[in-house]
Parts: sequence; C-alpha cells; structure tokens
Amino acid sequence: MPPEKSKIVFFDGVCHLCMGSVQFLLKRNQKENLYFSSIGSETFQSLFSKDLIPNLPDSILYWKEDTLYLESDAILQLVRELKFPWFLFFGFWFFPRMIRNSIYRFIAKRRYVWFGKAEACMVPSPNIKKRFLN
Repeated sequence: MPPEKSKIVFFDGVCHLCMGSVQFLLKRNQKENLYFSSIGSETFQSLFSKDLIPNLPDSILYWKEDTLYLESDAILQLVRELKFPWFLFFGFWFFPRMIRNSIYRFIAKRRYVWFGKAEACMVPSPNIKKRFLN
C-alpha cells in the first residue's frame, strides 16, 4: 500500500454514528491524510487475515502505518490527526484502557438503537471520493 494511504479509517458503512464520525473527520482533517473504507471492503480484506477478521470490532478501526488501532485507541489516535481543539481529546489516553474501552463498547453495542441504521453505505460526493478506498 502506498505510504500516502497508510492512514485508513475503517467504518461500519450502515451505522449512522459511524458515518457521522467519517463526516466529522473529513471536515476537520485539514491535511487530508486520512482515507476511508468500509469494514468488509476489498481494502479491509486485503490487509487482514481471514482468521483475524471475525475477532475485530465492527464499528471503527484505524490502520496507521502498519498498526491496527481498535476501540478507544482508534478514536484517540484519530483525534491526533485533527487540529485544535480536537487533538486535546488525546488527553483521555491517560485513563485506563479498560475504562475507555468499556465506555466505547457500551456506545458501540447500542449505536443502531440510538443513532439508527442506513439501508446502504453512504455514497461519497465527487469532491471527497478520492479519500475513499474500495
């Protein structure tokens, strides 16, 4: 994978919360160094072994320079890609991972009930399509 596409956000393409998060990142990632792909896409399947895929969370994952970040670690790594004031949320790194991930899982488990589920993946507009991978 080319180095310019070494930062990939994998997301649940039918989750309104996940799609909202993608929109949030697109608007605030001024470097435009984040790329996006849905979980289960060709890009996703090409990076991860078939044995690993069933054990991965199905909400947001962040692939950064050959490292896969899961759950709250993914979110905290993603805010580092944003400008002030958003990168300040990285300060939550000091909370124990067990607590952060418990909160993450609590929200992820209820995301469809609270935020809804789309019938199909979002279709990116032409001006941002270059940041979406297959």
